[in-house]
Amino acid sequence: MKKRYWWWVMLLALCMAQPARAYCSADSGASHFAADSTRRPAPDSLLQAQCPGYPVLRVATLLFVGNDVTKEQVLRAELDFREGDTLSATGLSRRLEANRRRLFNLQLFHQVLVQLACRNGELTVLFSVQERWYTFPVPIFSFADRNLRAWADRPDKWRRVDYGLHITRRNFRGRNEELLGNLQLGFNRKYELFYEAPGYGPRRRIGVGAGLSFYRARALDYATIQDRLATFRPTSGDPISRTYATIGLRWRRTVQALAAFDVSFHQEQISDSVNLLNPNYFLGRTRRQFLDVGLSVVLNQRNTFAYPLTGRYARASIVYRRFLTPEAPPQVLLRGRYARYVALGGSFYYSAAAQGQLRFSRRLSYADNRALGYETLVRGYDPYVIDGRHYALVQQGVSYRLFDAGKLQVEPLDNPKINNIPLVLYLNTFADAGYVNQASGNLPNQLPGRLLASAGLGLHLVTYYDRVFTLEYSRTLRGQGGFFFRSEFPI
Repeated sequence: MKKRYWWWVMLLALCMAQPARAYCSADSGASHFAADSTRRPAPDSLLQAQCPGYPVLRVATLLFVGNDVTKEQVLRAELDFREGDTLSATGLSRRLEANRRRLFNLQLFHQVLVQLACRNGELTVLFSVQERWYTFPVPIFSFADRNLRAWADRPDKWRRVDYGLHITRRNFRGRNEELLGNLQLGFNRKYELFYEAPGYGPRRRIGVGAGLSFYRARALDYATIQDRLATFRPTSGDPISRTYATIGLRWRRTVQALAAFDVSFHQEQISDSVNLLNPNYFLGRTRRQFLDVGLSVVLNQRNTFAYPLTGRYARASIVYRRFLTPEAPPQVLLRGRYARYVALGGSFYYSAAAQGQLRFSRRLSYADNRALGYETLVRGYDPYVIDGRHYALVQQGVSYRLFDAGKLQVEPLDNPKINNIPLVLYLNTFADAGYVNQASGNLPNQLPGRLLASAGLGLHLVTYYDRVFTLEYSRTLRGQGGFFFRSEFPI
């Protein structure tokens, strides 16, 4: 038996046999989307009673159990204390809980437990983890549109389907690295390979990211008319192809504080027919090349990253685009987002987020003049896109936890990495508001320059491997309503 397992057995025996001398946190986070966020660490007065007379405690031993794949240095880099450090007994349980959540939010484990033994002012701290399954070959069967509603509105919807294989290897080499490959055929062809290493070295501070992508499409949304995308599909050939390569540096304080600096080269080409239909698509050209230089910073202090209930999130980014083709002016893109999550008491939770975009350039092509309806939207306006340089979006909602089934055991499967299925269901009511500056151009669009607002009710299902599925009914300021299905947390 490995030495660390002897320590684990000794610690458990200590917790059971001498409760006056040990503090054991049984916060397993079994239903880690809901219970993990609402449970509170034991009062600090309890620790004082178990280790009387020691206002300052020394970390003598730091142990990890269950990390068969994950390297121990990856876990140690997330903690804010080491062996030999002295910790104040006041607030110690909260500090341990904060460190446990950091490990859990690496999204490498189903659950993380922290246990503590105290004797004569000396602490033994044990983190026990249950690792996930890290290799995912997932068949691709997706719709070649922005969202489900946009796909359903197409007359040739069943031809607009992509298929292939998406392979992700998380926690590669046990160092929290990620390999991602895409082999996509069908309506749109895509061949991609990406590598992401959040940090190297014992402190895991500096990392890298790199990737290659090649994309060809058999149809192209070449213009926006009546706030909807107009599509061109030729009888032969591809109306657009894109190729890009990217490389960058990563800096991380912990999983909660990240920064990225990226440089990417892009080459894009459209057919002559697209240029005739919309000469402004690439500013009168059929081919363009450009360099993007970007810096982004993320502060993620949410209790869990999949379906947060408490905490805060902030992200800011700036991208400078320099065109290598003549007569195309450079661009500067600024984006920011801030979100807050608050427990209201009982099973009620409140969330609010504000985000915006500023894009500066003397002249923009149609392909770059995008605001809401693409990556972000006002819920309920799913069928529409709103073009423009700048936008602002505010979202808020109140969630009520209807039930928490814990972890359902799948009896035929023996592997603990895949045989426990968490199920948590929330009832959510929400309201969104957004605004896009008046877009330039003569195409007949009504939504830019107007207030966009909606409200609605939804069901949010949180389950396997951080998956979130939502079914929402939205009613917009224009009096339009409908049901919408999404596969991510909206705020």
